[in-house]
Amino acid sequence: QVELKESGGGSVEVGGSLRLQCAASEFTGSPYCMGWLRQVPGKEREEVASVDSLGHHRWADSVKDRFTVSIDKNDKSVSLQMNDLKPEDTAVYYCAYGGDWSCLSWPRKYTSWGQGTQVTVSS
Repeated sequence: QVELKESGGGSVEVGGSLRLQCAASEFTGSPYCMGWLRQVPGKEREEVASVDSLGHHRWADSVKDRFTVSIDKNDKSVSLQMNDLKPEDTAVYYCAYGGDWSCLSWPRKYTSWGQGTQVTVSS
């Protein structure tokens, strides 16, 4: 199973920026995808942004034009640049990896998860 390690969470004021990064132990399977999902207590985990090995990006409507997801195939990592952060972006953010055709479905299906990193946006 692919191991994922996240970094970059923290606290920021409204309108600020944070960059999350996730390093994968390996990229296995084809196609593959990496994504960021977030969860707040009492709500289901939602996909924020993702990218697959075919170059397709997806964003939740709530973060479009504010968040950018990018994958580095050489470093086996994915990053999430978050700009113009809002209080409603506060959540635990999880990195996820999928290594087969099910990761191209809607929603994507992932097989490996990171432990999560807290993002807190204060007004």
